[in-house]
Amino acid sequence: MKVAFLLQDLQLSGGVGVVVEHASQLAADHGFDVTLVMTRKQAEPDWSFRGLDRLHVVPIERAREDRYDLAVATWWETTNHLFDLNADRHAYFIQSLEDRFYGGWDPKRVGAALTHALPVYFITEARWIAETLEELQPGSRVFYVRNGISKDLFAPAEAVEPRLDGPLHVLVEGYRGSEFKGIDQAAAAVAAMTEPRHLTAVIPDRAVAGDVEADTMLGAVSQEELARLYRATDVVLKLSRIEGVFGPPLEGFYCGATCVVTPVTGHDEYVEHGWNGLLTEWDDVRGTARLLDLLARDRRYLHFLRTNALETARAWPSWEQSSTFMAAALKAIRRLPPRDPRGAGTLLASEAHAAAATMGGAIAPLERELAEFRWLKRRRLFRQLLRAAALRHRRPFRWALAPVRMLRRRSG
Repeated sequence: MKVAFLLQDLQLSGGVGVVVEHASQLAADHGFDVTLVMTRKQAEPDWSFRGLDRLHVVPIERAREDRYDLAVATWWETTNHLFDLNADRHAYFIQSLEDRFYGGWDPKRVGAALTHALPVYFITEARWIAETLEELQPGSRVFYVRNGISKDLFAPAEAVEPRLDGPLHVLVEGYRGSEFKGIDQAAAAVAAMTEPRHLTAVIPDRAVAGDVEADTMLGAVSQEELARLYRATDVVLKLSRIEGVFGPPLEGFYCGATCVVTPVTGHDEYVEHGWNGLLTEWDDVRGTARLLDLLARDRRYLHFLRTNALETARAWPSWEQSSTFMAAALKAIRRLPPRDPRGAGTLLASEAHAAAATMGGAIAPLERELAEFRWLKRRRLFRQLLRAAALRHRRPFRWALAPVRMLRRRSG
């Protein structure tokens, strides 16, 4: 089976890593002929993802010349090129509802939301995304494929060794430039602790986004190095506001760490409050610090959470198992008839109308304010002109302008 996954680039990110992992497993274990299609040019070198050597990587211009059994978009902007490919079926692998990544005034938010109405088959990694897409397109078929975990890299110990003393080791990971990752809030929560602690911050974009207050500061690291860091960690702290299903806490579970996380979408795929991790609230730096202090003081409770976290991770599928489900989903899509565009077309038209109405309703007050501002500005200017005209006839100004009047008479 010949499959094309459309990607914008091969830079380090969780979403790209998931696609590459699935693609390489499909090629290695299921006999798929897999191509990664790059939809835009990039100056930066590709990140050294595992399994890239098993795959074809071609630009979109080259991919248009080939034929595929199935073409799969993997990010909302790649859908712009999805139907450029000559494929029997088209699908969309959604790892989050990507319109949430943009502010209310960003036109990209509307563009990303409209892609959920495309007449394609959907594949996703989270139950909440599958349920949302089924509500948006009633009767549509959505395939749920959980992300796997690299159990060869994040090899677990036979049992969790209790840590009875020393500082609480906390790990924070994510792009600081992405505000919804909550990196600064996480660092602030650790700084607000009263118990001894050691913070390791892994910030891939530190060169442009800067550092945070941490005992150990790292940039982009390999998966092998990240696994080593997890094994030395007690708590993975993740205060994200937007996620599909986040991977770092689960990877930490497999290496014997517990987590403190926000109740972000997707957390309930594997985090159970009070059993294998703890939930905190958004924007509650003090409350998050108190939870961390609790774990630093109560080492028995910390060990309880870490032990259950490891058992949770052991029951989670490996990438080999997960990609078996991905292979089954892709084969099922290939057998299904093409999507009827009428339902999706109705939704697309409805979404476009709603977006226009919403943006129009939001812009109208601004236009009124702008018109009022212009009127006040003209009124203020008119008053200034009247004041200047009145001042011309006052004695001090007549004296000051006398030399000018004499020069004008002479030049006349």
